Amino acid sequence: MSSPRSLVRLWSLFAIAVALVLAGGATAALVQTSAGSVQVRDVTFTGTAGTSVSGLLYVPASATPETPAPAVLAVHGYVNSREMQTANAVELSRRGYVVLALDQAGHGRSDAPAFGNGFNGPAGLAYLRGLDIVDPDNIGLEGHSLGGSTVMNAAAAFPEGYASMVLLDSATGFFGPEGTPDFPRNTLVVFAEWEEFSGTMWASPNTRDLTSSPKLMTMFGTDEPVVPGQLYGSIDDGTARELLRPANNHPGVTHDPAVTQEIVAWFDKTLEGGHDAAGQTWWIKELGTLVAMIGGVLVIFATGGLLLATGFFSAIRRPVPAAAGSRWGWPWIVSAILTTGIPAFTFFWFNTWGVAWIPAGPVFGQSYSTGIVVWALLNGIIGLAIYAVTAWVQRRRNPLASVRTAEAEGAPALRRGALIGRAAVLSLLSVGAAYLLVVISDWLFKSDFRFYVLQLQPLTATRFALFVLYLLPFTAFFLMLTFTLHRTLRWTGRASSMRSEMIASAIVLPAGFVVLEIINYVPLFVSGELALPGESLLTIIGYPFIVVLAVVGALSTYFFHKTGTIYVGAFVSALLVTWNVVGGTAVQGDVQEWGGLAMTVRVVLPLLLALVLVVVAVRLRRRSAGKSEIDA
Repeated sequence: MSSPRSLVRLWSLFAIAVALVLAGGATAALVQTSAGSVQVRDVTFTGTAGTSVSGLLYVPASATPETPAPAVLAVHGYVNSREMQTANAVELSRRGYVVLALDQAGHGRSDAPAFGNGFNGPAGLAYLRGLDIVDPDNIGLEGHSLGGSTVMNAAAAFPEGYASMVLLDSATGFFGPEGTPDFPRNTLVVFAEWEEFSGTMWASPNTRDLTSSPKLMTMFGTDEPVVPGQLYGSIDDGTARELLRPANNHPGVTHDPAVTQEIVAWFDKTLEGGHDAAGQTWWIKELGTLVAMIGGVLVIFATGGLLLATGFFSAIRRPVPAAAGSRWGWPWIVSAILTTGIPAFTFFWFNTWGVAWIPAGPVFGQSYSTGIVVWALLNGIIGLAIYAVTAWVQRRRNPLASVRTAEAEGAPALRRGALIGRAAVLSLLSVGAAYLLVVISDWLFKSDFRFYVLQLQPLTATRFALFVLYLLPFTAFFLMLTFTLHRTLRWTGRASSMRSEMIASAIVLPAGFVVLEIINYVPLFVSGELALPGESLLTIIGYPFIVVLAVVGALSTYFFHKTGTIYVGAFVSALLVTWNVVGGTAVQGDVQEWGGLAMTVRVVLPLLLALVLVVVAVRLRRRSAGKSEIDA
């Protein structure tokens, strides 16, 4: 059982976590509404073929039916969602523009499949043009990456339905119509100096040679290399062209103040009706959602610790096994290198194999999630094989080692099935507390937990169904990972503590990805091409895994020391990672929405989680009060 002092610390951590979520969400809401002068509406409308399309509509107070305002359709890139357009949406709306931050088809809260129905571009523009608060002759389009394809398709569907466009690290002829000197109208091309997709988008394999791309020169109507910063064509004629090369990379331009300023300036030149506003505030909203995310992660630690103080869940606790990993020093370093290096080394190959082996369809509807699952399972098997070989070598050297380990673990008070079942329930409630907070944040503040490309957001009914499906293989992987992790990385020959092992796990697990990204990006910065140019997408997708694996390492080690078993840590890790992966990526397969789950996900499940947590909190407080009386 936990001591009264330990319970006080856990309750304090829980209170801090909730406070961070509320403070971060309130800050985000204050910024995105420009302190109340902009209304942010979560809108859903019917798109092509009857599909449901989602977006955030930013409406400044100056936009009314009597004084219709200029508007901008802003679209995120592949495997992102509408919130990735926060910088543009906030800065444009606070300057008097109505902004629709759209979820592409199969992304965020819009119906699947991805790549269908013009990526929802035509439907988004039609919706915006139909609003009585919008001037239909004064609309701009902006899209990042595949969002550029979305707005290009919108422009093709309504050639006279918009006035200007920004292609943000995107291109014409990229899942959309080709560009000409006359189409699209008044276009700003923002393309990063260290762009990973230069060859894919503008047929310029080396990003430094972009200005000489025949495709780009054709669009700019010139036979000479395009000069960045020079205005080509005429704004009045709708043929204006300009190229900017910010010192950033593909995902970085979405969070670049200089780029945001250039986009605002372009629409100021090509649309009528906006007004000036001092500085930029969107980054404060980004910090707010980061603070909320930190609170969401901390609440998992706190809730799990508090639940373990109850009689029901304390029964799963066992003595922490004696360390049986490699000896501290070079043997442990070699073990750590293998643990972190092999998953990073196989990341590109195994992901590619997974997508090829199991194409997106009605069941496994997310190519990205499927690739990650295959990569994870294959690495789990490799980890078990390495552990088996290591254990065999150790037994040969010290036949008593395995006996001591078994004695240290002892026999569980519960049968294994009951122990695993209670561990699963505890894990579900712990991660469920974080999910409940993100649902509350979405309801109160219209914001989720995110920073840059990392996110945790409420699940739609379709994504909840996919979550349940992908949770099974992810759970299998994390059972394998935590089994090997807490044997190979728990060093012998030197004293250790829970804190030191948490830090070691949080560093070792993502270290391989850090090295992988450095190896791939150094050639891009030096010569203009990635070391593996064919793996641009997976290179960027690897970013979040650096943070996710660090959090997983800390969580799994924490619960291993709290329970003496791998189960809670494995289940918590599986729930968190599956939520992150499934919730934040595209649905490519034609997955039918489970209508009955919508109510479960949005209303019933959060309410049940809240009820259970309240009951547990009351029981913990009574137990704590009872102990205080006994001590007195």
